Amino acid sequence: MTEIVVQKNGDEKIIALIENGKLLEYYEENEESKRKEGNIYIGVIKDVVKGMQAAFVDIGADKNSFIHLKDILQQVDEKKETQDLNLKIEELIRPDQRILVQVKKDSNEQKGARVSTHINLPSKYIALLPNTDIIAVSQKIEDIKEQERLKKLVRENLSEGNGAIIRTSAENKEKEIIEDIKRVENKWNSILQTSIDPDLKQAKLLYESEDIIEKMLIDLSIEDINKIIVNNKEIKKDLENLKNENEEFKNLKIELVQKNNLLETYDLEKQIERMKNRKIWLKCGGFITIDKTEALTAIDVNTGKYTGSQDLEQTVYKVNKEATVEIAKQLRLRDIGGIIIVDYIDMKKEENKAKIQELLIEELKKDRSKTQVEGFTKLDLMELTRKHICSHKN
Repeated sequence: MTEIVVQKNGDEKIIALIENGKLLEYYEENEESKRKEGNIYIGVIKDVVKGMQAAFVDIGADKNSFIHLKDILQQVDEKKETQDLNLKIEELIRPDQRILVQVKKDSNEQKGARVSTHINLPSKYIALLPNTDIIAVSQKIEDIKEQERLKKLVRENLSEGNGAIIRTSAENKEKEIIEDIKRVENKWNSILQTSIDPDLKQAKLLYESEDIIEKMLIDLSIEDINKIIVNNKEIKKDLENLKNENEEFKNLKIELVQKNNLLETYDLEKQIERMKNRKIWLKCGGFITIDKTEALTAIDVNTGKYTGSQDLEQTVYKVNKEATVEIAKQLRLRDIGGIIIVDYIDMKKEENKAKIQELLIEELKKDRSKTQVEGFTKLDLMELTRKHICSHKN
């Protein structure tokens, strides 16, 4: 049984995704940490920095955002062609010029947001890519015939000049995809119409990206979500409105439980406390440690109390195997993004390394975020990347 628990007390909102009582995802939100990632703005070019092939853009935030040449050039399918990065940015844009951009990476204390003209407008079954001819399919859809069917269906129903990324939830769907394309294209046309208003002289927010709960509902299979439990009447009302606006959400159950501490009611507090620990013990007696730095997240695997059998290689493999399952869980639970380096216990057999890599890839398929496993480096460190679900995480 999969449920979403939403607890709001004052300005703080906690969202937890649980499956049969186990915590899968956990987010904390407040007004100060409200994410901008995914928002679409009319921005104004403030300064063109020729030496960096970049520019600063006013989107109405405290800090000007940053855009690079590659995010101004026409978006291309990188598997088939490359952009001409030898072009001069000052020939493409100028100060005081209006520009339609989307936030790709949120601001922090040191830097403003990173923005791009490459729009990605997510919906239930596709993510619309305006002004491209790219049609791509989620890597999680592995059946080649299904990939081709979906590409053909989407290509035939998209308006000219639009591309799309076909999402995992589109698998084995047809009518729903066609309706979804119409819905998201109407949304894009409305944004575009507002953006060309000649009276719009200053930076302005044109589209606010979905909040965490809505993103969950878009990303996850609605059939698998048994209900949403909330402790706030306003949130329940918003979710009921969302349900009424979307046909695919029609069977969604929304339950109001007026208690201040839903986490205690659903016995989640111990799991949350464990999630915040640096060290996580494994059932076998080994453990992993998770350390975040500004550049990357380092995860170390240790044998701990586990001595295993007389065969050292098998002992090491067992700990690494159990650690791999836990690492995939923790990446999703803690919403760890960016570069991730895993220092496994050294394995001598190449076949064991291959098995660990395959297991990691398989376990990460349960994660709704985009992940990429690069494999073991020359120093025998596992390298992978993961995209944040929520750009602000406490």
